[in-house]
Amino acid sequence: MGSSNTGVGVKEESSLEGGGANAGASASGSAVFSEGEKVLAYHGPRIYEAKVQKVDLRKDEWKYFVHYLGWNKNWDEWVGSDRLLKFTDDNVHKQQELEKNQPADKTAKTGRSTHNKPKSSNDAKVDKEDPRNLSKGKKRKNHPGTEGDRRSPEKLVMLQFPLNLKKQLLDDWEFVAQMGKQLVKLPRSPNVDDILKSYLEYRTKKDGMIAESVGEILKGIRCYFDKALPAMLLYKKERQQYHEAVQGNTAPSTIYGAEHLLRLFVKLPELLAYVNMEEEALTKLQQKLLDFLKFLQKNQSSFFLAVYDGSNGEDETDAK
Repeated sequence: MGSSNTGVGVKEESSLEGGGANAGASASGSAVFSEGEKVLAYHGPRIYEAKVQKVDLRKDEWKYFVHYLGWNKNWDEWVGSDRLLKFTDDNVHKQQELEKNQPADKTAKTGRSTHNKPKSSNDAKVDKEDPRNLSKGKKRKNHPGTEGDRRSPEKLVMLQFPLNLKKQLLDDWEFVAQMGKQLVKLPRSPNVDDILKSYLEYRTKKDGMIAESVGEILKGIRCYFDKALPAMLLYKKERQQYHEAVQGNTAPSTIYGAEHLLRLFVKLPELLAYVNMEEEALTKLQQKLLDFLKFLQKNQSSFFLAVYDGSNGEDETDAK
């Protein structure tokens, strides 16, 4: 997974649904791991520290709902005992040795592994005010079609957020959800369109040519942003402001700025799970998205607000 997920790396408490921890004995015997236990979990080619949130007996097999420590709850999942290790000195050493054998600075992972990936809207109850959830709102149900239409879990995109942008996400959440009527003043300048154009100019100057692939990716980001903003990128406090600011055929990308664009990048792994792309193309896309995040970090002081507007807002405190 890397040093960061798409969310900010702060301590979180989960409220999860699922099977009970006292499901009882069966032909499988007792559960190997217990609820609340710190473990090591295989995820793609690496081993990560995790915490068992729930234990459930499913079809004579124990399953464990784990949260990867320091990672967005989007990555919480049900796994079998074959994916878990006891948190011992020997296994920590195994984790460290495995990490040494990984390519340096590799951010393209084989992704979340294998079986029993939980349905996003049923297995976990969202902590709505957690900044890592970033106003998920209601998950899209069976889109498109059924859960089987999702990309293979091994090929999900992983985005490693620079530390400064993690803090930016946390500050954003605190302004909107924790500090009362603090909202991003609209319209923003630069807006999302301006930022995307700036990045294209930056890449063109750096590469000495206009990369068609970069232009297509930026068009895709703009399209995703305009569609995703009202559906999953807003806190409840921001919804009235959205309806006032975005009228008629106005594109949100001309009204909103870096603050909400960064929230999109938290959601991109989930959104791209439905895109039919070859693994090689997906890896290249991931590299370009990471480069864009570094561009946002490089221009953080000019793209992001230091203080939000306290003149409006709603009394509701839950994110949509």
